[in-house]
Amino acid sequence: MRGNPEVIDYLNMLIGGELAARDQYLIHSRMYEDWGLAKIFERIDHEMQEEAAHADSIIRRVLFLEGTPNMNRDDIETGEDVITCLKADLKLEYHVREKLAIGVKLCEEKGDYVTRDMLRQQMSDTEEDHTYWLEKQIRLIELIGLQNYIQSQM
Repeated sequence: MRGNPEVIDYLNMLIGGELAARDQYLIHSRMYEDWGLAKIFERIDHEMQEEAAHADSIIRRVLFLEGTPNMNRDDIETGEDVITCLKADLKLEYHVREKLAIGVKLCEEKGDYVTRDMLRQQMSDTEEDHTYWLEKQIRLIELIGLQNYIQSQM
């Protein structure tokens, strides 16, 4: 099925963001594991797998629309400690959410409702799961202190 070229181009841009999110979560999860923070490692590793699934869905959609997926990922921001990792991941999620919202609007304008619905689902994952959880972790650190938070993640 021949897709709208603007939608295909936009999806290709989104692939780069999802691949960056995957790789950023990958490095951060491995850092947490190395630091002995098993609970946060498990959560961030799970987020990495979800970002890979998001990228996979978009890649499959581009192929279905007879486009060629662009596998160039966006830049990542690697944290140096728990707080900078969490803040970098939250910044990335805010960026991805903004780009998904624009993609939903574009798909609506171009009449590609299947792609729109796929992006809406990814936006829901971003807002209701990833972003909310990261915001909650940062609030917990503010409430109980970094050392107590770190201890709770062991």
